[in-house]
Amino acid sequence: MNVAVQDVPARNRRGRFRRWWRINVIGSVDHDAVLRQVAEEAGWSPRYGLMIVLSMALSLLGLLMPSVAVLIGAMLISPLMMPIIGLGFGIAVLDVPDIRKSLIALAIGAGLAVGLSALLVALSPIQTITTEIAGRTRPTLFDLLVAFLSAIAGAYALIRGRGATVVGVAIAIALMPPLCVVGFGIATDNATVAGGALLLFFTNLITIALTAAAMARIYGFGRHLTPRNTTFQIVLFVGAMLALSVPLVAALRQIAFESVAQRQVRSAILSRFPGEARLSQLEITYDRSAVRVRAVVLTPKLDPQADGALAAQLGQRLDRRLDLHVDQIRSSMDQQATEAAQIAKVNERAGATFGPVRDRIMAQVALVTGAAVDAMQVDDAGRSVRAVAAELPGLPPRGYRAIEARARAAAPGWQVEVVPPIAGDAPPPIAYQAGVADARALDDAAWLSARLNRGIVVSGGTTAQRDALVAGIGARGGRAVAGAPAGALSLAWEPVASE
Repeated sequence: MNVAVQDVPARNRRGRFRRWWRINVIGSVDHDAVLRQVAEEAGWSPRYGLMIVLSMALSLLGLLMPSVAVLIGAMLISPLMMPIIGLGFGIAVLDVPDIRKSLIALAIGAGLAVGLSALLVALSPIQTITTEIAGRTRPTLFDLLVAFLSAIAGAYALIRGRGATVVGVAIAIALMPPLCVVGFGIATDNATVAGGALLLFFTNLITIALTAAAMARIYGFGRHLTPRNTTFQIVLFVGAMLALSVPLVAALRQIAFESVAQRQVRSAILSRFPGEARLSQLEITYDRSAVRVRAVVLTPKLDPQADGALAAQLGQRLDRRLDLHVDQIRSSMDQQATEAAQIAKVNERAGATFGPVRDRIMAQVALVTGAAVDAMQVDDAGRSVRAVAAELPGLPPRGYRAIEARARAAAPGWQVEVVPPIAGDAPPPIAYQAGVADARALDDAAWLSARLNRGIVVSGGTTAQRDALVAGIGARGGRAVAGAPAGALSLAWEPVASE
């Protein structure tokens, strides 16, 4: 009896809250106007198709450059947001025609984005995996939480008549870039990249749609539905969230493990050798059955027991089976013969130890530059690659410099030089205009001189101008000499010495 008496005030408070919510919150929402707005903006239209193409193009440029500013500009367009919100509201009121219309718009928009991005990447000479692309290939539980919270904000803004907020929500969720990464993965035949980005897109899509449906029900949409319909919606929401959480939690745990393993492997290897030792190369591959570690250490004292001791120590710490090998190179200056022998040993083992790395580096450089792998000059000992870039008509030297920078970013730990396919009779870029030396043009001229291994003749102008150009090109790593003083200031290549 006492329990029943104590429950009465609680039931009364809940009843008063429900009445207040129904009258003051649900009653203040113009449900018909919201549904009309969603229906107008959630379907296919020529404007929607144009926005898909523009957003895709900007997203792809931002991913390849890579540029966060360009990606934000692409996300501001946010064409996919309203069809997903429309799908959520269709689920909330169980309106089959609206659900079908939103799904058709989503399917056409996503297919158009993936297809066009794959085509553009296939035609592009730049096909390296940038940081922005890599960041969208391993979704985790955090991405689901971002989509969930952002969907709450977006649905609330739409219901309460603050539609401009939906644009900000689209920036947080970033729907179009993952689709472009799927296209990138298809064009480069990289299933890991395409699959990871596709999982991220579906995580965002499903989470936004179902969260929008839940918010719509809370605000009184679908009041005509039966308790059975409501139960179906609840089971759909909970089941989908749990199904998405399983791979996302696993991915988050794997990323956390790799971060810990990287620190512990590096620390354990360095602590095994004297303080002057230096870890010059470290590669860790994470397989399901084992962790594979390959490293090169420059050390004044060799440790023949290092492999076994480190494998046992790290295997216990990481609770994984380790396949570990450390190549040791004696670094003391007074033992040149031993050092040379150790370097030769490492080079002999390159095929087994670093062969996959070398092949991957060459493949990445080839993707960025368009160069043929078999035509590259590779120095395994010096870890350097020299490649002649594919010709891009109309591309200035500065463009080939940018390709070299991207090739270096794609080949960490290696020195990459890209030779531009510029004809020998084409003059170097003019580096002196209006009496003022252009620093960027000087950089271009010096870079061309170094890559083509040819000197530049600076003719004409005043003595001071010629001297300034010669000094500027030389200071930037190029070769230049002063030519004839007559005429306007000009640049030309030194004649090629006859055999």
